[in-house]
Amino acid sequence: MDFSQLLVGGIANGCVYGLVALGFVLIYKATEAVNFAQGDMMMLGAFIALQAVNEDRWGLPFALGLALAVVLMGAISWAIEVAIIRRLFGQPQFAVVILTIALGFVLRFVAGVIWGHEPQTLQTPMAGRQFELGPVSVGYDEAFVILATAALTLLLYLFFARTKLGIAMQAASQNQLAAYYVGVPVKRVSSMIWALSGMLATVAGVLFAAKGSIDPSAGLLGIKAFAAAVIGGFGSLPGALLGGLLIGLVETFAARYGAAGYSQIAPYAIMLLVLVLRPNGLFAQFAQKKV
Repeated sequence: MDFSQLLVGGIANGCVYGLVALGFVLIYKATEAVNFAQGDMMMLGAFIALQAVNEDRWGLPFALGLALAVVLMGAISWAIEVAIIRRLFGQPQFAVVILTIALGFVLRFVAGVIWGHEPQTLQTPMAGRQFELGPVSVGYDEAFVILATAALTLLLYLFFARTKLGIAMQAASQNQLAAYYVGVPVKRVSSMIWALSGMLATVAGVLFAAKGSIDPSAGLLGIKAFAAAVIGGFGSLPGALLGGLLIGLVETFAARYGAAGYSQIAPYAIMLLVLVLRPNGLFAQFAQKKV
């Protein structure tokens, strides 16, 4: 396989990892907790989109089905924060970690009961279509993944840099108590961040399903996205995307040129190396707290 072809495939895979990693970072920045159900939220969002779009289900147009899935998953994530996560306020962060791991099992069980455990294909207008970019044949699905990730990255940047809500979210992530004293509705902001994280996970799930099939175990992809967030730095949104791209490229090239199993172990080997040499991640943006 040509180097350029591998490069495009690796970037497309890395974009999916990066979007899921963004969800990890958003919630961590807001609450200093790690949501290990992020990958399972991605999986559930993809199944909701499949339910909405596939002709043997609701048969909605792809764009409308995607929008509906994003809104529904945002509402589900918001409800999870309000009904479950918020009740652990003041508890050790370890309790939230255990809770989100258990939540992931529940989401996989629910998806299996509703849609079954066999791999299913999301029907998209990009399926099976390609175009030539110089010497490289690029699938419409790969181009969709890359362009959608670039657009979302730009929108997130503008949201956090230019809107009052985005600035309030940044303030709450830096210091919740100080943000509360200056009038920021911290609890509402936390719920919105969970909703935004669920929406991002849904888009990532649709992009993932557009390149192959989806089943309840696809939520375990969140482990690789977690590695991407660690590599990039849990305080850095750009770092999460770059960490995802790094893992996608390394995984793709390791699968092509390495021995059997190299592609599966490579992301975690990189994470271990980064933790040893630069514990805060390659692109960390937060400073250590003083006590």
